Amino acid sequence: AGITKATVSIVFDNSNRNRSPLGYEDHPEITVTRQIVVGGRNKYLINGRLSQPSQVQNLFHSVQLNVNNPHFLIMQGRITKVLNMKPPEILSMLEEAAGTRMYETKKEAALKTLEKKQSKVDEINKLLDQEILALEKLRKERMQYMQWASGNAELDGLKRFCIAYEYIQEKKIRDSAVSEVEKVKAKIAENDDNTEIVLGKIQEMEIQVSKLTAEKEASVGGEVKILSDKVDMLSQELVRETSILSSKEDNLKSEEDNAQKVVCNLEELKQSVEERASAVRKSEEGAADLKKSFEELSKSLEDYEKDYQGVLAGKSSGNEEKCLEDQLGDAKVTVGTVETELKQLKTKISKTQQLMNKREEAVSVENELNARSKDVETVKKVLESLPYKEGQMEALQKDRASQLELVQKLKDEIRDLSAQLANVQFTYRDPVKNFDRSKVKGVVAQLITVKDSSTMPALEVTAGGKLFNVVVDTENTGKQLLQNGDLRRRVTIIPLNKIQSHSAPPRVQQAAAKLVGKGNAELALSLVGYDEELKRAMEYVFGSTFVCKTTDAAKEVAFNREVRTPSVTLEGDIFQPSGLLTGGSRKGGGELLRQLHVLAESESKLVIHQKRLTEMEAKIKELLPLQKKFMDLKADLELKLYQELEGAKSAAKEKQVLYEKCVSTVSLLEKSIKEHDNNREGRLKDFEKKIKAIKSKMLSASKDLKGHENEKERLIMEREALIQENASLESQLASLRTQIANLTSEVKEQHAKVFLIKGNHDQAQSELNAIRLKMKECDSQISCIIKEQQKLQHRVTETKLEKKRMENEVKRMELEQKECSMKVEKLLEKHAWIASQKQLFGRSGTDYDFGSRDPSKAREELEKLQVEQSGLEKRVNKKVMAMFEKAEDEYNDLMSKKNIIENDKSKIKKVIEELDEKKKETLKVTWVKVNTDFGSIFSTLLPGTMAKLEPPEGFSFLDGLEVRVAFGSVWKQSLSELSGGQRSLLALSLILALLLFKPAPLYILDEVDAALDLSHTQNIGKMIKT
Repeated sequence: AGITKATVSIVFDNSNRNRSPLGYEDHPEITVTRQIVVGGRNKYLINGRLSQPSQVQNLFHSVQLNVNNPHFLIMQGRITKVLNMKPPEILSMLEEAAGTRMYETKKEAALKTLEKKQSKVDEINKLLDQEILALEKLRKERMQYMQWASGNAELDGLKRFCIAYEYIQEKKIRDSAVSEVEKVKAKIAENDDNTEIVLGKIQEMEIQVSKLTAEKEASVGGEVKILSDKVDMLSQELVRETSILSSKEDNLKSEEDNAQKVVCNLEELKQSVEERASAVRKSEEGAADLKKSFEELSKSLEDYEKDYQGVLAGKSSGNEEKCLEDQLGDAKVTVGTVETELKQLKTKISKTQQLMNKREEAVSVENELNARSKDVETVKKVLESLPYKEGQMEALQKDRASQLELVQKLKDEIRDLSAQLANVQFTYRDPVKNFDRSKVKGVVAQLITVKDSSTMPALEVTAGGKLFNVVVDTENTGKQLLQNGDLRRRVTIIPLNKIQSHSAPPRVQQAAAKLVGKGNAELALSLVGYDEELKRAMEYVFGSTFVCKTTDAAKEVAFNREVRTPSVTLEGDIFQPSGLLTGGSRKGGGELLRQLHVLAESESKLVIHQKRLTEMEAKIKELLPLQKKFMDLKADLELKLYQELEGAKSAAKEKQVLYEKCVSTVSLLEKSIKEHDNNREGRLKDFEKKIKAIKSKMLSASKDLKGHENEKERLIMEREALIQENASLESQLASLRTQIANLTSEVKEQHAKVFLIKGNHDQAQSELNAIRLKMKECDSQISCIIKEQQKLQHRVTETKLEKKRMENEVKRMELEQKECSMKVEKLLEKHAWIASQKQLFGRSGTDYDFGSRDPSKAREELEKLQVEQSGLEKRVNKKVMAMFEKAEDEYNDLMSKKNIIENDKSKIKKVIEELDEKKKETLKVTWVKVNTDFGSIFSTLLPGTMAKLEPPEGFSFLDGLEVRVAFGSVWKQSLSELSGGQRSLLALSLILALLLFKPAPLYILDEVDAALDLSHTQNIGKMIKT
């Protein structure tokens, strides 16, 4: 029972190196061992070294010990068989003696290998034919893709060229406006200095006139002086009001010009919006049928699924929430409820009619209305007393517009991120009525906050697919969601009351910190934030893995005996205690958590800006009147009682109709229950077939619709940008029109004022002239001074008008400069590359050489190229480069394999040819030697005879050999003429000649002398011994 193996060995003397097997020349002995172990397993050893059975077989072949063709075993029956052998069989004995028989076996195996390699070549050729066809197709698609890519590059260059030209033009206008404003301001200052000088001269002339006229007016009295003062005062007032009128008219004209420009810009924008809208309509029309078809299919699928679930639940259709039995019970309850409510309403109608007759309540309502009116008056007074500064509303509206723009931008960003993270969104339908959605906590990835962004790749690798698991409060909630939640994809649910967490114990955490340092290995759970109620789920996801800063630290943590906990490096390489390592390239690692982090930040910013926007809108609403609220309240008070009565009557009629309807529903449901039990199975199978067919149609329709929706979304974004710009211009135009209306009314009022002053002035002047006609002592010097004074006064008026015009021009230029600055800032904000490349704008020899390329033609080329690229983009395969590279690699790999196989074939054929030639030479030498020894041995054993080996007539020695015998000089035609003893001697002579050519280490002779007499036996014994 204790024996488990058996061993047998054979030892060969290898002292003669000339006859040693190849590779064993340095061994004095060769020991071959076979060992059999319990269970049937065999082991072979050569000189104590484990060897394959084929190695042992080759060793024996090399020393003529071929077990499959044992010529070293000479038995009694074999003696006579030798002479009956055919020529090829005798040749095989010769081959065995020469050692070429082993080569034939190897040759047959090599030929089989050649056949296999040829079949492999044929298979590769077939694959190559397929690959060539695929390569041709991919090559054409690659050409299309390269054409589209080069078009995109050209399109991007044209866009940048046009944007650069627009940027340069706006900047030139802004810069030129600044210099022009400075020039005009300098002219205004110069005019002010000239006006001061002229006013000084006028003042001096007035003093001279006063002195000259003082004496003359003394005789006339104070009447002339009073009238003169009055005329002067009216003249000054007339000049002042006329200047104001001219200034306002200039302002009005300037604002009208600005409004006209804004109108032109609006027309251009409207045309662009219409073009985008037309493109959107075309896209919508193109996708209308697909969308309609998809919606119909989706609706049909939803209806069929609801009907299917309804039939399973015992309902007549899927739209019903309860089965037919429950509906019948509810309908009966409803009949009783409606009947009770109908009685209550009739009672209420009678009570309301009684209340209508009571005047006290009407009086109290009227008093309440008066009180409300007083409250409204009080509110109005409070509103009028509110402090309001000019421009406060405009500033609030401007801030509101900027906040709206920020909110829209954040919404777009959130929408884009949500689209990218669609697989993280968990949507479901309430599995039961009045389902509490707070039981579903959400997807793990959305329930955590990463404390350090550098650990995101490691945390994402740690959680793996668990990031997409859904956390719920209990297993019952999870079961309800899986059965009735109408889930669109497969999900894994984590119930908080059942999940078994496997967090690393504090002992292991302390051992890890001690091993690699406190900050070098932290539990993944400590790197994320979460609500306390989610602790068990987070321990299940993150509690059993350490995040390490370096690879060495991760290796120490994973393989240390005290810790032996899975660890992950910051780059995402995983070390398992079992020895399994996972890592390498992790392009984009942690991208999911980064996107979720950005989405959370964007949502928080959106809440802040929406709160600010709400506050601004509240401030704006505080400035609006409260009159409408009062009027609505008054109307409600007057109609309240009447409406209550009418409502009660209407409700009574409705309840009566409802009662009748419920009674009919009860009978209909009883009938439906009977029909449903009869055809339930047939309806279920029909619904299953319809659902399967509609799902396949929806899949194809969804793919077609997606392309149209992407194009439509791009066009809508362009249109929204234009609409926003259009709204900005419209608000600017409205402001300008309001200002124009105000200026027009002011100009009219100023005209009336100037006309009144001019009338008063003319009347006073006529009175003064009448008095002065009486004064004959008027001096010509006074007249000249007055004329000069009037000229200077007219000059001052003209200077003031010119100053006002230039001030208006400065305002216009500053407004234009502000608009250009805003456009330049918008361009810089929208296109970040302008800041880095603006020094190249307009420079010759660059991509922005406006002299060598017409910007208007470039704009036309851009629009044309955009149309071409949009058409080409729908047909191009964007993955073709990777597909072509992969197909080309496969083709090259197949060609390489084919070449290797062809080379192997040629090498094998060459080796076979060389060995065939060597075999032929070896066989020829063996034949000559064996033939000589054969004749010598036979003539020795049987004197007076000769024997030889020769090929059959008409054949070569490679085709076979036959034995020929001669007695004396006569060659026998057939060996059958020989006696039994002669035949035995002849066979033994041939065998001994073969053994003499290349002796084997051992021979076994079994009664070979059975047919011989004693003398021949003794001769053979002596020959073998010598």
